[in-house]
Amino acid sequence: MVTAFVLIQARRNEIDRTAETLADMDGIAEVYSVAGGWDLVAVIRSDSNDQLAEIVTNKMLKLEAINNTTTLIAFRTYSKHDLERMFSIGLE
Repeated sequence: MVTAFVLIQARRNEIDRTAETLADMDGIAEVYSVAGGWDLVAVIRSDSNDQLAEIVTNKMLKLEAINNTTTLIAFRTYSKHDLERMFSIGLE
């Protein structure tokens, strides 16, 4: 499983519509509106780097409202929530 975070700058008057369109795309797990230098963050979970490339370059970047992106690929997950869930399996 490949996880990536795509930081997105979009046209100001089309941020909500762009977020909704992205959230409906296969492979995009979540879309967040954020403050700062970026407008949206899309979380992509794909089976391979090739599938990730397909989502980013052939689907996302066809949206005219997207002005700029930066893609961050996750190497490892460090999540207290996931660790607690893993150790609580089978325990009551």
